[in-house]
Amino acid sequence: MKINNAAFVISNTDVSKCPKDPIPEYAFIGRSNVGKSSLINLLVNNKKLAKTSGKPGKTQLINHFIINDSWFLVDLPGYGYASVSKGKRKVFQGFIQDYFIQRKNLINAFVLVDSRHTPQKIDLEFMQWLGEHGIPFSIIFTKIDKLPSSKLNNTILKYKKKLAETWDPLPPSFLTSATAKHGAETLLNYIDAINKQVVGKIEM
Repeated sequence: MKINNAAFVISNTDVSKCPKDPIPEYAFIGRSNVGKSSLINLLVNNKKLAKTSGKPGKTQLINHFIINDSWFLVDLPGYGYASVSKGKRKVFQGFIQDYFIQRKNLINAFVLVDSRHTPQKIDLEFMQWLGEHGIPFSIIFTKIDKLPSSKLNNTILKYKKKLAETWDPLPPSFLTSATAKHGAETLLNYIDAINKQVVGKIEM
């Protein structure tokens, strides 16, 4: 898939105010500082579309972007950021859960995990929550350029073994690096293939 245009649409914390267009929607979410904004900017080939910051927790709203005038990319707040107050975390959890449960045109959630770390409890628990609510998801391993190939392969293998304790079949997974500009084409082709399957079938 070639990205011809990508534009910001709206930010909010109220799911009822999200766009009503009956087009496919893909959500990106993960622990804070996982490289989500950088990956989104890589996908759309625009370094300024999603706000990046050295300070984790920058994204605190549901951010909708329209891609190629045909599908939505949604940038969601990261979870597990300790410096955000407990009150704000509860608000995040509330509207994030509302978003996933209520958005009828949500086709897939992309859960980003840092490839440098072993399976994290908070990531696994979030994936479990998605599964329990029947929300399709895929895993994106980020920052793969930070590891030598042998260690990366070992880490991914451990992650898949852990996932296999709960999931059969395993959710789709992708390897990416915003720095090395790796994985964007594969991810976009995956989205494109799904879009072709659901076109004209979405009801809001």
